[in-house]
Amino acid sequence: MNITREADYAIRVIANLSLAEEGERVSASTIAEEETIPQQFLLKILRKLRKKGLIKSFMGVNGGYLLNTKPENITFRDVIEAIDGPIYINACLYDRTECNRYPINCIVHKRLKTVQLNLVQNLEAINFKNLFETADSNPVPDCINLEEILNA
Repeated sequence: MNITREADYAIRVIANLSLAEEGERVSASTIAEEETIPQQFLLKILRKLRKKGLIKSFMGVNGGYLLNTKPENITFRDVIEAIDGPIYINACLYDRTECNRYPINCIVHKRLKTVQLNLVQNLEAINFKNLFETADSNPVPDCINLEEILNA
């Protein structure tokens, strides 16, 4: 599974809005500049987040964007699914007919389902309040070399 760039940007948008004072509206141009997101792409992301009810938008001189709920009520899963739809690591997990072994009971399907459930639970465990609370206490390298991890 690969989180799309659009979902990655959306997570940054929600993180940015989470840092604003309650009720403070943040302009699209401010978000674009602070998060280094191309403005036209950002506007598309903001529309999707608004449509899914994660943010509110306001027009006019005092317009801008703000969260529709408290940061602790928005998870990484909420944001990713708002942008990319349901999270599935394999097509057979949302449509059994996609599996060439269907309707036979497939051991691979069972293992992937476990991975799927763990992934979703981990994404649900990260909200935009605890994101900032744990950021400094749990440093993670910028890039993770999966090969190094697996060979350790």
